[in-house]
Amino acid sequence: MTALTALIADDEPHLAEYLRQRLQALWPELQIVAVARNGLEAVAALHEHEPTVAFLDIKMPGLSGLEVAGAAQNCHCVFVTAYDQYAVAAFERDAVDYLLKPYSDERLSRTIQKLKDRLGSGQPALAGDLLEQLRQALSPNRPGTPARLSWIRAGNGHDVKLIAVDDVCYFQASDKYTSVVTGTGEYLIRTPLKELLEQLDPQRFWQVHRATVVNVSAIEEARRDFSGKVSLKLKARPELLMVSRAFSHLFRQM
Repeated sequence: MTALTALIADDEPHLAEYLRQRLQALWPELQIVAVARNGLEAVAALHEHEPTVAFLDIKMPGLSGLEVAGAAQNCHCVFVTAYDQYAVAAFERDAVDYLLKPYSDERLSRTIQKLKDRLGSGQPALAGDLLEQLRQALSPNRPGTPARLSWIRAGNGHDVKLIAVDDVCYFQASDKYTSVVTGTGEYLIRTPLKELLEQLDPQRFWQVHRATVVNVSAIEEARRDFSGKVSLKLKARPELLMVSRAFSHLFRQM
């Protein structure tokens, strides 16, 4: 019997490692042959290993997951995404396998079963015309999609401070203001947290409390105490961020 092999492609190393661990636990006969950190590495791994299955993050440096899938031949692709429900409807409508971040073991198990059914029945891999439909559905220029925020303009006395969104560790609602916290300072803006959240990339910024949104790349580790409460240790800040129970599932087994 031909070995079952898989590629994982995600530019967030801890998310790729989490998926690798869960796949090993839930589908032990599947062999992970490569973990790619960007789209170009993913294409190279596809050509080198010719995996049976590829788990592809949609938004990656170099090439998107959809572009990587276009280079895959006879490989069943599962898209891992943090896009909104409107975009996810495109996957469901076309019966494409996808995982919406953050996903549970139960959801991953359903995807695994779907893949097993497909492989057992000899169904073909993803068609090029279907990929093009998905690209159009997920286009950042589609009507109703807000532009992603790249810079924050914050007052600093009589001056205006320009802060790259990539440099923000977290946002925190504070009375009528929102605190913008970086590794080197804290600034106040008048934009409500809810309005900011609509403009941030949901793949990179997670709401962990009704008053806090954190940059995932700024997190060093998630800690769970004896009572089950989760706190976040940041790479560039001394304070711990508390995670409310409503959002603690984001850090389950991570």
